[in-house]
Amino acid sequence: MAYHYGRFGAKIVITGRREKALQQVAEKCLSLGAQEALYIAADMASESDPDKVVDFALDKLGGLDYLVLNHIGSTPFSMWSGEVDHVSWLMKVNFFSYIQMAWRALPSLEQSKGSLVIVSSVAGKMPSPFTAPYTSTKSALNGFFGSLSHELAMKESNVSVSICTLGLIDTESAMKKVRGITKMPAYPAAEAALNIIITGATRQQELYYPWFTQIITLCKDWFPSATNYVIQNSLNYNP
Repeated sequence: MAYHYGRFGAKIVITGRREKALQQVAEKCLSLGAQEALYIAADMASESDPDKVVDFALDKLGGLDYLVLNHIGSTPFSMWSGEVDHVSWLMKVNFFSYIQMAWRALPSLEQSKGSLVIVSSVAGKMPSPFTAPYTSTKSALNGFFGSLSHELAMKESNVSVSICTLGLIDTESAMKKVRGITKMPAYPAAEAALNIIITGATRQQELYYPWFTQIITLCKDWFPSATNYVIQNSLNYNP
């Protein structure tokens, strides 16, 4: 997404835990045409870092047009075996930091008639095996930001909220976890990123990528038993 924004000539602030990787991404964004490409290292499990990142962006850029929330914590693709502490930590990274950053950015987004872009997952609408902690965080995002979008509309706010529901995307980390386990096809990250950016820029309320993820979620409501059978048999698992 940062590279796409760079090609569009945007002013960008990116964050992550690894400063060296951030520096490399920022440099490439500048080479692609970004007006500015800044970075700040942060840990989204921290109580203070989410606010620190937004404050840094506001200070350096003078305001925000878009806040794109896409970060996730590492979690295994496996049967849940009672790791409550891990679920609590993952909820901090994948959910609480999102609402913390959104609240911090809202006044600036109000001034710019900006957009909140929330990257979620089909898992948040249709739970599947091996993803219980991850699914819980994405379900929470859908519920919170779905409710917030109603409240902003009722207040006649200038801020749009876009919730992006993604299927399996071929990022390196995702492929490493699911290789040999899932039979589901993966879709290109660069194309997913561009669709997310377009959704925020056009102020659409929802994105489903790839498009048939919406059909799949509807099938879950219409034909629950058949859908559950397909989900459970799309994974290689021997008890």
